[in-house]
Amino acid sequence: MVRHVTARDDVQPVANEALDRFATGTITVLPFVGLGLAIWQAWGGWLHVSDAIVFALLYVPAGLGVTVGFHRLLTHRAFKTTRSVRFIFTALGSVAVEGPVISWVADHRKHHAFADEEGDPHSPHGHGGGWSGALRGLLHAHVGWLFLHDQRGSHERYAPDLLADPVVSFVHRTFLWWALGGLVAPFFLGWLIGGTLFAGLTGMLWGGLIRMLVLHHVTYSINSLCHFFGRRRFPTDDESTNFAPLALLSFGESWHNNHHAFPTSARHGLRWWEVDISAGVIWTLEKAGLAWDVVRVTPERQAARAAA
Repeated sequence: MVRHVTARDDVQPVANEALDRFATGTITVLPFVGLGLAIWQAWGGWLHVSDAIVFALLYVPAGLGVTVGFHRLLTHRAFKTTRSVRFIFTALGSVAVEGPVISWVADHRKHHAFADEEGDPHSPHGHGGGWSGALRGLLHAHVGWLFLHDQRGSHERYAPDLLADPVVSFVHRTFLWWALGGLVAPFFLGWLIGGTLFAGLTGMLWGGLIRMLVLHHVTYSINSLCHFFGRRRFPTDDESTNFAPLALLSFGESWHNNHHAFPTSARHGLRWWEVDISAGVIWTLEKAGLAWDVVRVTPERQAARAAA
């Protein structure tokens, strides 16, 4: 994506910043309250296998909604798909409660336009020298940027295609209902699997709040850790890295230097050993006739970029 000179001229206005910060704070803190309850539950011996099942049943589709839907499909147009599949992945990504889809995409496209430069909504760099500057930068990139509005991507500038998409714009407008559905669904799953009201409540805890906690901070770590720690295979104009420890939990998103080298690639894990579950999902959709025009990077392009 082309870098722009006027980094601050295309910021998304916020109607009520105080309300937005309150909502962001609630979404950030509430999962930690859930973590405290989960520790109390485990300490009391009330943790059951149904909780782990509900966690997985919500974590995987919500995570793929973000990685396959929000990121590779909607942000970078790495493949094309049907209207129904686009709706499903956009809705699942909204269940992750990482913000309305168009806001998510606009911020991420702006990140690529100004990666690790002024205008990047969440770079960990440029926050002072030494350990203190590094820690400030990592905290900003991980979660602090969510409370700031002076660098957020304008919907009109960075996501006009999604504003004009009736499927995506509908899910964007109804974000609150999808977020609430991500708490209601695990309650009923827990009740169904465990057979008791208590199992429903603990299902909501693990499939709702704990799932949000883990998925949020895995996603946030792509912004922070994957621009600070790890290895760089390709020379890029930013500090993106490949961070293997997060590959499984992030469904392949932590091969982040690969991604910044080839942003539109449907596959981020470019070596055989670089696990990329999201790419496998896209491959499966393609084989089923539900995805086409899948963007792939040839070994020749990879070699040329690595040698640049």
